[in-house]
Amino acid sequence: MKTTDQTNKNINKNKAGFIVFEGVDGAGKGVQSRLLLAAMEKVGLNVLLTREPGGSPGAEEIRQLIVEGAADRWDDMTELLLIYAARRSHLIETIKPALANDTWVICDRFADSSRAFQGVAGKLGLDVVENIHREVVGDFKPDLTLILDLDPAISLSRADARGGDEDRFEQKGLDYQSRVRDGFRQLAAMTPRTHTVIDAAGSIEEVNDLIISSVNTHFGLSLDRQ
Repeated sequence: MKTTDQTNKNINKNKAGFIVFEGVDGAGKGVQSRLLLAAMEKVGLNVLLTREPGGSPGAEEIRQLIVEGAADRWDDMTELLLIYAARRSHLIETIKPALANDTWVICDRFADSSRAFQGVAGKLGLDVVENIHREVVGDFKPDLTLILDLDPAISLSRADARGGDEDRFEQKGLDYQSRVRDGFRQLAAMTPRTHTVIDAAGSIEEVNDLIISSVNTHFGLSLDRQ
């Protein structure tokens, strides 16, 4: 039988990975990403938790422009360009340096949010998003994307209860969030090897169980639920 120290030593031999949480607004990404962070740190992994839009000083400044204000503050293309400006800063200043330093990265949203929000829900089309993505990000992509799937009516009620000024996308309403959900499901169906759809309707503990199981299976880790 392996001791805990032996198990952790084996885990640390794994190359650091990039894990992304996606889903409609209010699906529980923040809570679940923090729980995953705690589970990974518990076994001795070096882990960075970050977010989009944001994650670097410049990107955090751009975040306020994107997530605050009236729903019609920007059209879909302007929104997309702002997000990719923030994403490039985040990628260059935070994500890539962390991975190069053997630090795992957990990110609350990444490029699939642009595909689902601006590409599908915003009706720019996936081809438009992909063209910009290739220029800004290249072939860099997450190792695993966890899509927290939840009825948008429930997620919007959660987001409303949360409050705060960062509600611009929630203001776009139920129909918009429903299209976002459809977009994420479409992306998961296109790339099942790197995407896992997690039923986010259960309790925090039940959802955490599903996430830990998916991460363990994908990376060969031995994390415990939190």
